[in-house]
Amino acid sequence: MACLLSTHASESAKMPVMLTILIILFVAISGCEILLEQLNLRHQQRHGRTIPPEFAGTLDQDHLGRAVDYALAKGRVALSEELFGKAVLALFIFAGLLPRYDRLIVGVSGSFVVDGVLFVTGLVLATTLLGIPFSLWKTFGVEARFGFNTTTLRLWCSDFVKSLLLGLVLLALLSGGALALIRWSPLYWWLWVWGLFAVTMLLLMYLSPWLIEPLFFKFKPVTRGDLEVAINALMTRAGLQVERVSQVDASRRSRHSNAYFTGIGKVKRIVLFDTLLEQLDDAEILAVLAHEVGHWKKKHIFKRLLWTELLALIVCYAGYRLLDWGRLPELLGLDGGSFYLQVVILLFVAGLLAFPFTPVSSWRSRRDEKQADDFACALLGDGEALASGLIKLSAENLANLHPHPCYAWFYSSHPPIVARVRRLRRSR
Repeated sequence: MACLLSTHASESAKMPVMLTILIILFVAISGCEILLEQLNLRHQQRHGRTIPPEFAGTLDQDHLGRAVDYALAKGRVALSEELFGKAVLALFIFAGLLPRYDRLIVGVSGSFVVDGVLFVTGLVLATTLLGIPFSLWKTFGVEARFGFNTTTLRLWCSDFVKSLLLGLVLLALLSGGALALIRWSPLYWWLWVWGLFAVTMLLLMYLSPWLIEPLFFKFKPVTRGDLEVAINALMTRAGLQVERVSQVDASRRSRHSNAYFTGIGKVKRIVLFDTLLEQLDDAEILAVLAHEVGHWKKKHIFKRLLWTELLALIVCYAGYRLLDWGRLPELLGLDGGSFYLQVVILLFVAGLLAFPFTPVSSWRSRRDEKQADDFACALLGDGEALASGLIKLSAENLANLHPHPCYAWFYSSHPPIVARVRRLRRSR
């Protein structure tokens, strides 16, 4: 009896210890994220008005001053949103709101699947609604102040409602399907759920250009001279088949510019923002597209997809084992909880553990970007047109030309723009 009491006391003592460890990890990681953001902003304040030699003649001090002000304004919004989000998350996880929400939802319908769908969609809906003030602040405050926003409040509301409804419907179908598989196959649901997520991702990649994107944008053939002919010729040289080259009315919402490929398999679709057509000449647009072609030819998209699915399979199996363990609620000092509550705890812990691996993902992305730049240089003969296009895009978008090295190492998916331009021009 004494032994049993001792064991029980030992296990009880572990619960607050684990909770304390989680709180310390959460605070430490949140602090690191905020510190890196602040380092980056302060670095730009100190060095942001220095004109790099590669940008001489393109930028002046006034332009760089606006870029610094833009970065600081965005940084204030981002910091406010991050602090608010961290506070809400901490209250939900550590202050007892999660088990209360669990008790509120579980048993409403008497169905494992329906209760789970309500649980998931309720959390996502609440998170989305809480983010509305920050989205409005960014769009009609910061972006409008610096001349980027062109959307109206009516259009913003229309986009928000369509995005919310579409997201909730997809989430309900996906979560409902996953929960049905869990109930149907208790021992192997991790494999079936992984397959469901993988197939859904592929379907969305295929269907999005035809069913989802047209809900928000209007597409039409490129109207500028012989650009479509030149693009098709470039794709032929690269060995890619392009089904359609379109331009999209992105200027209805923002003056920021972009270009992208959509589609899977052998047939590709190229989409150019109308703002990009205004900012770059034909040679620079071809160079930007040659860079995107480099990602396809180097199989970056396929490798990332394969890596993502392999990681997802590992995560699904690990999740199955930990949920089967049944003691995840003890990490928060709880006596128990529903399957859905345990999934939330699992995702929270997984997010904390994944944070140190962020630089690895960033490094892989920067490596891919360098390879795509090299491919573009080889396809076009040199890197001057791509360098010129990147300089113009940086100027038009008030880009940060001087990110803090630690921030860039940790988060940046692309090499710093100044180093990238310098490297491209060395290829001549």
